[in-house]
Amino acid sequence: MSQSAHDTSPPPAVSFWQAFLFWLKLGFISFGGPAGQISIMHQELVENRRWISEKRFLHALNYCMVLPGPEAQQLATYIGWLMHRSWGGIVAGALFVLPSLLILIVLSWVYIAFGEVPVVAGLFYGIKPAVTAIVLQAAHRIGGRALKNNVLWAIAAASFVAIFALDVPFPLIVLGAGLIGYLGGRTRPEFFKAGGGHGKAEKSFGRALIDDDTPTPAHARFSWSGLARIVVVGALLWLIPMALLTLSYGWPHTFTQLGWFFTKAALLTFGGAYAVLPYVYQGAVTHYNWLTPTQMIDGLALGETTPGPLIMVVAFVGFVGGYQSPQLSALFGADHLFLAGAAAATLVTWFTFLPSFLFILAGGPLVESTHNDLKFTAPLTAITAAVVGVILNLALFFGYHVLWPKGFAGAFDWIAALIALAAAIALFRFKRNVIHVILACAVIGLSVKLLHG
Repeated sequence: MSQSAHDTSPPPAVSFWQAFLFWLKLGFISFGGPAGQISIMHQELVENRRWISEKRFLHALNYCMVLPGPEAQQLATYIGWLMHRSWGGIVAGALFVLPSLLILIVLSWVYIAFGEVPVVAGLFYGIKPAVTAIVLQAAHRIGGRALKNNVLWAIAAASFVAIFALDVPFPLIVLGAGLIGYLGGRTRPEFFKAGGGHGKAEKSFGRALIDDDTPTPAHARFSWSGLARIVVVGALLWLIPMALLTLSYGWPHTFTQLGWFFTKAALLTFGGAYAVLPYVYQGAVTHYNWLTPTQMIDGLALGETTPGPLIMVVAFVGFVGGYQSPQLSALFGADHLFLAGAAAATLVTWFTFLPSFLFILAGGPLVESTHNDLKFTAPLTAITAAVVGVILNLALFFGYHVLWPKGFAGAFDWIAALIALAAAIALFRFKRNVIHVILACAVIGLSVKLLHG
């Protein structure tokens, strides 16, 4: 228990601008994926600053965990909204994303414009095998938490076969798993009991600004009129840009299709970013040809090494797709491809994150109406199990393109295989930090390329 646990008075009130500066700082230091980001927020907001109590923090987190979308960004939005109304939530959520967007736009430009430079090519030669090991670790980590019995193992295996052998679209796998979970939860609930979760709040770090017994502020109380207002505003914020894109450029245009595709992707991110990456791959690589399989792997590597939610890899997809699009080249001019890519990345980010804000601002008052812990539903338990099979397929997809860069007819890249093996040992055996593993593998890849000329 912290020393401050003996404090009987809450800390001084926090102004909007004090909170603004904290959320800005968080946007630049939020490395480590959702687990790392949530850990940073807990340490800063619960332990050090005491802006919110442990119990209220976990209550908000449990709600964010059952939503599609990046839970750490949604948690920041929730706490910002609870403290400083809607604008507080919008600022907290936006600043969680904006630094990452700006950094990724610059890195994506460096990658696409200078990717053939030997130094850059060497770095990515080492990074690709590391990413394969990282995705495999994600399947193992989520599987260890989600696959609690043979029924859930069977769902994971079926989803793997569906996407690997039958090429079933990811949304259908999610819907099928959700239906199995719904029916199974009614007939055999013992197989679909919630797993994971975050337990009960047993720690205290002293009185908090938003404490266990602090009454819900007026703006956070549920009302039908408030819910209707959020739903209408949210619908307009999606409908107006989509209508303008369709009317200005037509439905088949790259801009319009980017907006439509990533709206669907945003609603399918149950289980974190790794879960939706196969869907993004199916659409961006296979269906739309916005980027190549190799570029998709490189984009995930960039997403892993920048702050913000991992789903920000969509900004890379948008930038590369926009930069390489003949339609956007004609629109912006061949000399302004950076602007085409930056506009596409920004557009993709808007449509990807808009639902996250709406879920918090619309659902937050319902959550605040009870401080009992929320639990995963049976459909979500089944979906999470299915996600494990989907992520395993993604690992195999990456492994194939890394180890046989020219297909099975070409040579096996044994150096890449050794780098992937070393990365897997570092992650699984020694529990090394993902960023450290990527940086070490990048240095090894660069060294190999320089030595072999």
